[in-house]
Parts: sequence; C-alpha cells; structure tokens
Amino acid sequence: MTTRYVQQRTSIFLSFLFLLFPAVLSQLSSNQTSIMVNLSKVLNFSNASWDATRDPCSWKGVTCSSGNSSVTGLFLSMFGLSNSNSLSDVCKIETLQSLDLSKNRLSLIPVDFVNDCGRIDGLKLLNISINKLAGPLPTFNGFVGLESLDLSFNFLSGNVSPQLDGLLALKSLNLSFNKFSGPLPVNVGKSLHLESLQLSTNHFQRSIPQDIANCQNLTEIDFSGNVLDGSIPSRIGNLTKLRVLILSSNNLSGEIPANISNIPTLFRFAANQNEFVGKIPSGITRYLSLFDLSFNKLRGPIPADILSQSKLRLVDLSYNHLDGSIPSSISASLLRLRLGGNKLSGSIPSSFGTLEKLTYLELDSNSLTGAIPPELGSCHSLALLNLAQNYLEGSVPSGLGNLNDLQVLKLQHNNLSGEIPSEITRLQNLSILNISWNSLTGSIPSSISNLQSLAFLNLQCNKLQGPIPATVNSMNYLLELQLGQNQLNGTIPLMPVKLQISLNLSSNLFQGSIPYTLSRLKDLEVLDLSNNNFSGEIPNSLTEMESLNQLILSNNQLSGVIPGFRPFVSLSASGNAGLRNKTATITPQESPKKGKSVAVPVVLAVVAAVLAVGAVSIIVVSLSRRFLKVNNQQSQSGEELPPPQVIDGVLLTTNGIHRSNIDFTKTMEIAADPLNIELKTRFSTYYKATMPSGARYFVKKLNWSDKIFQLGSHHKFGQELEDLGKLSNSNVMTPLAYVLSMDSAYLFYEYAEKGTLFYVLHGKLGNALDWASRYSIAVGVAQGLTFLHGCTSGPILLLDLSSQNIFLKSLKEPLVGDIELHKVIDPTKSTGSLSTVAGSVGYIPPGKQPFMLILICMKWL
Repeated sequence: MTTRYVQQRTSIFLSFLFLLFPAVLSQLSSNQTSIMVNLSKVLNFSNASWDATRDPCSWKGVTCSSGNSSVTGLFLSMFGLSNSNSLSDVCKIETLQSLDLSKNRLSLIPVDFVNDCGRIDGLKLLNISINKLAGPLPTFNGFVGLESLDLSFNFLSGNVSPQLDGLLALKSLNLSFNKFSGPLPVNVGKSLHLESLQLSTNHFQRSIPQDIANCQNLTEIDFSGNVLDGSIPSRIGNLTKLRVLILSSNNLSGEIPANISNIPTLFRFAANQNEFVGKIPSGITRYLSLFDLSFNKLRGPIPADILSQSKLRLVDLSYNHLDGSIPSSISASLLRLRLGGNKLSGSIPSSFGTLEKLTYLELDSNSLTGAIPPELGSCHSLALLNLAQNYLEGSVPSGLGNLNDLQVLKLQHNNLSGEIPSEITRLQNLSILNISWNSLTGSIPSSISNLQSLAFLNLQCNKLQGPIPATVNSMNYLLELQLGQNQLNGTIPLMPVKLQISLNLSSNLFQGSIPYTLSRLKDLEVLDLSNNNFSGEIPNSLTEMESLNQLILSNNQLSGVIPGFRPFVSLSASGNAGLRNKTATITPQESPKKGKSVAVPVVLAVVAAVLAVGAVSIIVVSLSRRFLKVNNQQSQSGEELPPPQVIDGVLLTTNGIHRSNIDFTKTMEIAADPLNIELKTRFSTYYKATMPSGARYFVKKLNWSDKIFQLGSHHKFGQELEDLGKLSNSNVMTPLAYVLSMDSAYLFYEYAEKGTLFYVLHGKLGNALDWASRYSIAVGVAQGLTFLHGCTSGPILLLDLSSQNIFLKSLKEPLVGDIELHKVIDPTKSTGSLSTVAGSVGYIPPGKQPFMLILICMKWL
C-alpha cells in the first residue's frame, strides 16, 4: 500500500509540474524551443495557443516528429501574417518539412527567406498561395528536396523558367491566378519528377512546346485562361500517366490530336473556348469521364462511339459547327450532355430514355426534327431539359410529368402542337417553364397553380384560348408571367402579388375595364396590356405601383385622361383615340427612383457586401448557364506586324475625356501587347493605355471574329456603341470613346485607380476597406443596378456581377462594369449561349430575357 501511495503522489506531482511548466517537459532541443519562442514574437500575430510557457509542439499549426523531438511542419494558413521580412526566421528550423503560409497578407518573398530556406534539405512542401505577393519570381536556389511549390492566387509577374530550374525534386507546381507572361515553363526542375503543372489564368503566350512530352510523370496539366496559340503538340499523347488535361480559354487552333485517345489514365480533357477546327477524333473518349470541347469551330458529325464509353459522366460539345445526327449509343453513366448551338439534324434518339442518371440534357439551337421522345419521361434524374430552337413537332409528352427532379423545361421556338398536358403541373420543383413560340392550343390548365416553385412562366406566342385560371393567384414564387400573343379572353384574375419582372398579356382578346387590382403588384416593373380590347379609363390606382417603370397600353379602346404617373415610368398608349394628355416617355434619370424598387436592391447589395466581409457568398439559383469568351486575340507569332489602320475614331462624350488626349493608333499598339493587360474580368480584358498627353484610360478590345459579336457594317456597330455611351450614371462604367479598325473595335473607359473590388479585397489594399467604404460601395452598386433596371435605350446586358467587375475610382466610388447593349451582341446567339459556363448568374434587366433568373447575384469572392 505504501508503494502504491508513493506512486500516486509522484504521478500527481509530475502532472502538476507538466501543467505549470510544460515547456520544461518538451522533447525539443533548447535551440529549437528558443527559435519557436522567438518566432512567436517576430511573426506578430495573436494566437492564444502560441504560449511560450507551453510545449511548441502543442501550438496551433505546429507539427512535430514522433516523440516531439523536432518541429517538422508549420501550417500558418489564415494566421493574419503581413510582415514578409520576418519570414526568414522560419528558416532557422532546420528540421522543417512542410511550410504553409497560405491565405495571409504577405506582399513579397524576401531574398533572405529564399536563401535561408533553400538550405533546408528536408523541406518538401512550400505553400504561399492566396496572399498579396507581387513582382517577379525570385530564383529558388537550393531546395534540393522540395516536392510541392504553390504560389497561386497572387500578383506575381514576369517570365518564369530559370528561377525554378534548380528544383530537381519538384513534383507539383501551381502558379495559377497570377500575372506571369512569356513562354510556358515546362522544363521546371528538368522535368524528371514533375507530376502536376498548374499555370492557369496568367498571361502566358506562344505555343505549347513539344518538350512537354518529356515530363513523363505528369498526371495533371492546367494551362487554361492564358493567351496560348498554335496547336496541341502531337507528342502529348505520349504522356501515359496523364489524368487531367485542361487547355480551356486560350487561342489554340488546329485539330485535336487523335492520339489523346491513347492515354489510358486520362480522366478529364477540356479544351473549350478556343479556335479548334476539323473533326472530333473517333475514340477520343475511350478512357474519359469529363469531356469539354464547347465553343470551338469543330465540324463534321459526332463520331458514333463518342457518347458510348462506359466511364463518361459529362460531355459538352455545344456551340461548334457539328452536323449530322445525334449518336443513339449513349453511356448509361452520363450525367450531363450539352450539344446545343450546333447544326445537328434528325430526331432525338429514343435511347435517351435509358439514361436514369442524366441530370442535364441540352440540345437547343440545332435543326432537330420529329417528335419529343416520350421515353424522356424515364430520365428520372433530369433537372434541366432544354430542347429550344429546333424544328420539333407533335405534342408535349405527358410523360415529362414523371420527372420529379426537373427544375428547368425549355421547349420554346419549335413547332409543337396540341394542348399543354396537365401532367406537367405535377412537377413540384419546376422553376422555369418556357413553351413559347409554338402552336399549342386549348386552355391553360387550371392545375398550373400546382407548380408552387415556378418563378418564370412563358407561354406567349401560341394559340391558347379561354381565360387565365383564377388559381394563378396562388403561385407565390412567380416573378414573370408571359402570356402575350395568344387568344386568351375573359376576366383578368388576381395576379400573384410577388410578380416582379414582367406581366405580359398583350395581343389577346381581353376586353372591358383594366382591373384596378393590378395595382396590388407593388414590385412589378413591366406591365404590357397592348393590342387587346380594353375600354374605359386607365385606373388611377396604377400610379401606386411603386416599382413600375414601363407601362404598355397601346392599341386598345381606352378613353379619358391619362393619370399622372411618376416621371421615370415609360408609358406607351398610342392607338387609343379617346385618351387625352398622353404622358411623354421619359428616359430614366441618373437619380434612383423612389420607393421600394430602390430600397430592395440597396438592401440586397448592402447585405451582400456585409456577407462578403465574412467570406460568405450570396448564391442565387440559376439553371441557365453563362458564357462570353474572353476577348484576347492578340497575335503571338513573334512577327513584326504593321499597326492596324484606323477606320473611325469617335468621342462619345466630352465629360472626362478630350480628343487631344487620345492617340487612336497608339491605343491599338498598346492593345496588341499582352504585357499591357491591366486586369481581366470573367468576360473582358482591360489594357492600361497611357496616352502621350499622360492621360490614362482602360481600353477593351473587341474582335469582329468573336462568336458573340455581329459581323456587319462598322457604321451600324458604331451607332450601337454611341447608344451605350449615352448612358449617364455615376455608378455605371460606360465607354467614353471608341476606335474601329478593319478587324477590331477598341472601347475607352474611365481609368479606375483602385482596380476592381476583387483586387481591393484580396490585394494590397485588403485592410483599407473600412465599414463606411464597404457601405458606400454596396449602395453605389445598387444605384447602378437601379439605373440599369430602367434603361429604355435597349436591352442592357450586364455580363456578370461579381467583385471582379466592380471597378473602383476610389474606395467609396464603385462602377458597375462589363455592360453591353443587346444590339451589339449577335442576335443569333441567344443569352442561353451566354450562359453556358457554370458560375455566377449573368444579370439582365427585367423583361429583356424572360428565361434568365434576374435576381441580383453578388458572388463576392
């Protein structure tokens, strides 16, 4: 008993000592303990776990060897580090194997840090991604054991290659999302061990060298989002370990190498948004799961075996020039199939009915004929079915009502006939239903109100008869209702009070008085009752519709005095002989309109900005995809080319720009050099143009050859740009001038000194945005959107709304960028084609594109 008693007392005593003096019991050498204690001071961050009286191996982010005899890893991600000069103290830990400094505010890589850490033979991992590193890449001497180097999401620039040639053990290199230029660094570390090479979203130029095939251990290549040209090296098929090959969003051309199909390990191949031509090689999907060649210039038929491979999960061949029929042999594992925007003909294969896993099927904008296969009703996982803009005939299959997961159904612009099947109204998850521009007959099913998730209903331009079901009032989530150009009659029922975007009842057979109950729609922005037989006076109560900005009453039998609508309301009332004192149409003014329509977007924007501070994204559901190819088509041939000839140079405004400040020829030379790229948004590339006078502007280059822009007379294009330049709002970025050449257009914009909100939040000024600045930015963005909501100069496309295209003149003066006039965009490319790449939702003012989700989506990255 005495021995046991002594043992218990000794154990308690030792435990007490450990609690009071844990550092004393650490197995670290006194030297490493001293280094760690000193490191906790010089790194200058507050973390309660880094307590000098405790064992450093217990500190947060510190890992030690077995037995805690030495420090092997420092994982200091999101520690708020900002003092780059103190980093060299980390390199005093000679046993360090892993160093993670990601997601901090470091602005440079000190030479001392590189020199000192380069002497640590055991260092295998170095991660300084998502910081504010700027300037050229330092030379990494030493680092004989380094296997992984991640410098992604910084602002590093200049050429890359010799600085990394000494990294002989390197297996993974990630330089994505920087500003590097010059040729691709494919000889890093002599390429003996390199497995992952990620160089996406930089300014790398020229062609992909054949030497890439020397990197025999490569498993992942990502060169997307650069300005690479030339063809895919034929020897790339020799990389027998390659699993991922991503070449998207470049200027690559030529044909797709057939030997890519010989890579047995290849899991994903994406070369979308390039200029590839020729045919799709047969057998290329032999081993693939993910296959994307969308937005190229590929021709010919789809090979018969292309969709049948057993591992296929996603295939996107949309927006090429493919013809012929859709192969009938399709893999049962397919999840998404996108073939829209081609020249495909023939019928839709009934074999689609066997695809129980298929979630997305997009065959829109082709020349498909025949009936919609009833077998599609067996695709129980479908969430999106888009067969719009074809030549499909027959009725809408009632079996589509079995697709319980369906959220988007687009059948518009076909030759469909018969009645709307009541089975469709069983789709409880449906949010978008568009069957417009067909020849449907019969009445609107009274059970339409069962679609309680529906936000967009478009049945216009059919042959529908009878009244609007009174039950439509219960559709609580409906934002837009398009019933124009039918043969509807009867009484207009109570409408869903949350209707916001548009209510279109035009070109029907309605008669009698305009219901005063329409004034209940306080959030409605567009009301179109034109081309009916309405009579009597315009109800005064319509003036109480706080958000209304367009009222169309033309060609009825209305009489009496026109009520006094708010000045920003655009009223069209021609063709009513009995009306007096018609209100003139007024272009929306710069000051935001009063009432709820301003308050709502302001509140939304402020909330979005506040959530952004906490790194929380506001996500708005959108089932329409978005795409606009980055306009960056500079020649990289290396030849000296004469400057393009100026056809026309026009000053759009005298506010903020003077003709004497502009050298149009100089501007085109600047935009020909990718080194002058100041920043990229999702859809546009902006060059910093400094004129001989010293004036600075942003210049955006548009190419006539781009798929989305109209090919036609320069004169017409210039007229549309002038309309865009007439927009006047202090929070909207509009062109100040433009210059046209034979092959391109160059748009001048006000130079935003602070860049984009993205760069301010994640760049060197990340700590400069106080709450007052954030609030001012949020309100300014909301005011810009409010102005765009009411534009009557033509549909305005806001190509994306995110922190990357909110430009800042100062920390309190935002500009909403990346807007285009719809008329400037090629009308043969619907906004569906602008929505084909996953991402934040494109924003289009209400009533302009009924099938797109119009809610504001601010994805503050």
